[in-house]
Amino acid sequence: MPMKSLVITMVCLPVILFAQSPGSRQKHFNIKEGIAIGGYDPVSYFEGKPLEGNPGIQVAHQGIIYHFANAQNASRFKKDPARYEPAYGGWCAYAMGESGEKVKVDPETFKIVEGTLYLFYNFWGNNTLKDWNRDERKLKDSGDRNWNNFVK
Repeated sequence: MPMKSLVITMVCLPVILFAQSPGSRQKHFNIKEGIAIGGYDPVSYFEGKPLEGNPGIQVAHQGIIYHFANAQNASRFKKDPARYEPAYGGWCAYAMGESGEKVKVDPETFKIVEGTLYLFYNFWGNNTLKDWNRDERKLKDSGDRNWNNFVK
């Protein structure tokens, strides 16, 4: 490869890779009408109670839009989005660990494990958080592997 082409490739490659990242995230994350976590504030989970976000206070992070209950939470998120984004793109942690499936969640059924937010399906008398708690370590390990198959 001529030197000029190599330089152009090296300069443009990070831009191309970054440009693809938001689209890939949008494809695999649990978003509805362009919004993650059903409009809930991701920072509020770490304060002990999930709160619905205000559509007027939103932050886009790598193609995913989050709503926030207040400006302070939006600011906290902007400083460290990886800390607050839910595991597995916001899909049910139990289903991701058990079968590698993307299953909807009840945004008010959650658990924080080792500083990471996990969300769960909780409809029609089936609360998968209870199942997760029975074998959390195994389900987390397999969920991590299964999610990596989506985002690699």
